[in-house]
Amino acid sequence: MTQTRPRRRPLTHQEKLALQERKQRRREKMEESRELAKGPIDLTFCLLVMLLMAIGLVILLSASFPFAYYKENPSRHNPLYYFERQAVFAVLGTAVMLLVSKFNYQRLRGAGRALIYVSVIFLILVIIPHNPIAVTAKGATRWLKIGVQFQPSEIAKVAIITYFADSISRKKDKMRSFRYGVLPYAFILVVVAGLVAVEPHLSGAILILGAGAAMMLVGGINWIWVGTAAGAAVGMVYVALFVIGYNKSRVIYWLDPWADAADKGYQLSQSLITIGSGGLWGLGLGKSRQKFLFLPEEHNDFIFSIVRGYWIALHTRDRFGTLLVVGFTTQLAVQVFLNIGVVTGLLPTTGISLPFFSYGGTALSIQLAEMGVILSVSRQMKPTKAG
Repeated sequence: MTQTRPRRRPLTHQEKLALQERKQRRREKMEESRELAKGPIDLTFCLLVMLLMAIGLVILLSASFPFAYYKENPSRHNPLYYFERQAVFAVLGTAVMLLVSKFNYQRLRGAGRALIYVSVIFLILVIIPHNPIAVTAKGATRWLKIGVQFQPSEIAKVAIITYFADSISRKKDKMRSFRYGVLPYAFILVVVAGLVAVEPHLSGAILILGAGAAMMLVGGINWIWVGTAAGAAVGMVYVALFVIGYNKSRVIYWLDPWADAADKGYQLSQSLITIGSGGLWGLGLGKSRQKFLFLPEEHNDFIFSIVRGYWIALHTRDRFGTLLVVGFTTQLAVQVFLNIGVVTGLLPTTGISLPFFSYGGTALSIQLAEMGVILSVSRQMKPTKAG
């Protein structure tokens, strides 16, 4: 016996008029957005990003040429090996950034859900044992090679920010309730960040959690849930590091890198030696004795970029744009903080790269595309004398 679906109640004349008015308002907003998208980008932010990328290439050349000359394809002795490869991706990434900046960011609405599904599938493929397309390096499986090699966690970061921005911007007052403002987003964060942590890639999981939490906070969740989440996060990290033993050796040799400076504590001990021998201002470009990627002045440029990013977020025309900028800027800020913390010994050693500086072509391209989204949002900022 088949069941027939109950017929929907026909709309009244007033309901039809209200529906037509909502559709008309949406069309008018999209048309207004298309016109606003033709405005100028935030030149200050664009120049800061370009400056960071240019300095990053110079520092990468200074830090990598000895290893490239002696270790990478010794028969050729090409000291520019890493610099040339990174420069190619820098040019391509810049083109992508400028292209993305011309798009109307409103078109990203709805793309986040599809990106979440894609990133979860990729993250599952990474952790499947003996997967032929998964790539393992230095004891961690974080990459897939499908024609090109990439980290699914990078896609996951973009997916979380894009989906959260769209979804949170639509809920408004509902964000203060646990059912609508906390539960669905916490579930997504736990699943995605959990898959990244299993690789293992704890720093990547922290980046995802940090960006997601910042967007929920800006979206208007109750401060009680913020405190609860912060306490839970600290507890989870403590259990992972000291109870389960996740990367426990890194914690041990973070506390005392000199206990095994030739092996487990090598990276941190050499970093501290480099910082100590160079002093506050370093030895000068190209004069580093150990070629460790550290130069304090460049972090100031990151601070300017991060501050400018939040300034753009405060002057956007809608919640969707604000949340997009907050998500990408917070991700950049947390990643810089983690990298500096690791290099200076403030945090345990982990595989966290410095945006725009560390070697990695696909990561650089994705970072520049994210900056392109911020520039796209900046085209539609509210008029301001400070701009």
